[in-house]
Amino acid sequence: MANGIEPINPVAIDLGVIEIRWYGLIIAVGILLALYMAVRESEKRGLAKDTFLDLILYAVPIAIISARIYYVIFQWDYYSQNLGEIIKIWNGGIAIHGALIGSVITAYVFTKVKGISFWKLADIAAPSILLGQAIGRWGNFINQEAHGGEVSRAFLEGLYLPDWIINQMYIEGPIGEFAYYHPTFLYESLWNFVGVVLLLALRKVNLRRGESFLTYVIWYSIGRFFIEGLRTDSLMVTSDLRAAQLISVALIIGSVALLVYRRAKGLSKDRYLDL
Repeated sequence: MANGIEPINPVAIDLGVIEIRWYGLIIAVGILLALYMAVRESEKRGLAKDTFLDLILYAVPIAIISARIYYVIFQWDYYSQNLGEIIKIWNGGIAIHGALIGSVITAYVFTKVKGISFWKLADIAAPSILLGQAIGRWGNFINQEAHGGEVSRAFLEGLYLPDWIINQMYIEGPIGEFAYYHPTFLYESLWNFVGVVLLLALRKVNLRRGESFLTYVIWYSIGRFFIEGLRTDSLMVTSDLRAAQLISVALIIGSVALLVYRRAKGLSKDRYLDL
């Protein structure tokens, strides 16, 4: 505790032999709400009710593993000298881009095995994925991580944030000093919530198949690119190049190119509301 500010206890339930942390609970809530939204929409779009229930059994563990692999790759200088630490995911160290890559690959294989359209499933899932990401960022808030650089308390008060958020952003630095930091978790969470509303509205526009998912990728990547520039814990490709920003630019360019290509080749003539 510093200056009388007590951070939120990251442990939600202490059972003695095991601790249940807020981070895990928040992630679980995000997954369950995202699943609920996807299941309801999938029934309206003519998919079997258990489609997403079956998919998530594979997607969640693979997403966790791929998120860890992604993180380890960009921290290989450390993990190459500490191989035993690679499996210790409970000590932290996962990356959302890795989770998304693993999830998309899993979904693609799943749809091929089940004989359903990948793009149809991806369009249905897009707002759900973004909702899960928006909620999940609050786990970072509890852990006082994924924040930006130093700011003043006056700056945070100028954002009209409640005291419980401002106080949680009073964090101990690497050499023991305390300071207030940019709540980049909040910026990204709000950006994602707005994206959910946008994607739900676009369903009424009846976009061509695949375009809701590609819009999700573009929207998330734009926000992540700018917010990542504020963070202090970025995975780096070089001393000046942030991995998340590089991936974001690649995803934006790739998604726009794919959207144009699919339209030009007539690959997206089916519409979202088509059964």
